[in-house]
Amino acid sequence: MAKTFNRTDRIAEQIKREVAQMLQFDVKDDRIGMVTINAVKVSKDLSYADLYFTSLNVANEGDDVPAQRKACEKALNEFSSQLRASLSQSMRTRITPQLRFHYDVSVERGTRLTSLIEKAVRGQQQNDNQSED
Repeated sequence: MAKTFNRTDRIAEQIKREVAQMLQFDVKDDRIGMVTINAVKVSKDLSYADLYFTSLNVANEGDDVPAQRKACEKALNEFSSQLRASLSQSMRTRITPQLRFHYDVSVERGTRLTSLIEKAVRGQQQNDNQSED
């Protein structure tokens, strides 16, 4: 059975593409850096769009990484009204959702879980090698 691709999903994909392009070419702010939009969730009534992002800010030695993330999220939310205005010109919808940015921790969680699994597998292999001797 084919998956239906409803209107909110299509709008979310369009918002993801448009905002990513705007962030790359139009927004110039040192707090933002290189941002990747991972996912967009649009409410059914199109009033809100939650954008989940990761940031590739280069952290200097001794920098507080969580503080950089919060500063990036704050800067993106400050730019959200300008992004929404630009988005309303490029989209052909009656309502343009209000943009809310959230830092996406799922990438870091996935990396941490992968490293834990690899560590457990290495430990198991070492135990198997020791028991064979």
